[in-house]
Amino acid sequence: MNSQLYVTNYHGTPGPNAGVVSQYDAKTGEVINASFITGLTGPKGLALLDNFLFVAEGRGPGAIGKYNATTGATINARFIANLDSPEGLAVLGDTLFVSNRFDDTVGKYNVNTGAAIEPRFLAGLSWPEGLALMGDTLFVVNFGNFGNSTVGKYDANTGHGINPCFITGLGGPVGLALSGDTLFVGNGAIHTVGKYNATTGAAIKTNFITGLISPSGLALLGDELFVVNFGRGDVGKYDANTGAAINARFISELTQPFGIAVRIPPSLRR
Repeated sequence: MNSQLYVTNYHGTPGPNAGVVSQYDAKTGEVINASFITGLTGPKGLALLDNFLFVAEGRGPGAIGKYNATTGATINARFIANLDSPEGLAVLGDTLFVSNRFDDTVGKYNVNTGAAIEPRFLAGLSWPEGLALMGDTLFVVNFGNFGNSTVGKYDANTGHGINPCFITGLGGPVGLALSGDTLFVGNGAIHTVGKYNATTGAAIKTNFITGLISPSGLALLGDELFVVNFGRGDVGKYDANTGAAINARFISELTQPFGIAVRIPPSLRR
């Protein structure tokens, strides 16, 4: 079995794939199950832990749902409830981090029970969206104003701001992805993906991938970077080292896709 991609289709416009999480073959792009999880209201960010898939539902009374990553079966559709437009998700040990865009916070929850550890772990942010973890370091997108968007760097245990303005001058960033010491940032407002040093914040190439339309979620599988084009309704596949397109429309005909996650089967893990 190849690795699988999970993609959220945001319930923003009518369409056959609106309000669902779809499942694809990460090698070929072929559909495994277009309606893997259905009946959602504004699904956005995704996170995986073992055989569990967490889905952030950003519309209406926001919530995080917990599902079986193999079958799509619902474990608890409102695993964490009463959130304010949750978007980004990240897992560290027994902790699930959740960014709440309209509350300007990142909350901390028990990944097994959904119990709140610290619902306002980080506060005073500016429209937080994507999250990424490197060891005990948490990276947070602050969408803010288009000309004043940042990625902040925080201690994932204490919430201490290592550098709240770690990367600046971004254009409406949404998604993050980490590979070793490299941080990829999807700029939804200027339609690019930038590449940065995750230790120093130095730009490696600000226009690493261009020609996108409102990129949102990012995910890595080895040397391949998957980029969700929210505004074009597709997922592109790129070389994570060079930025060259492997297939700019690897998965197409989606309905406002937003979040993405990669699952590597146990048989393929090293």
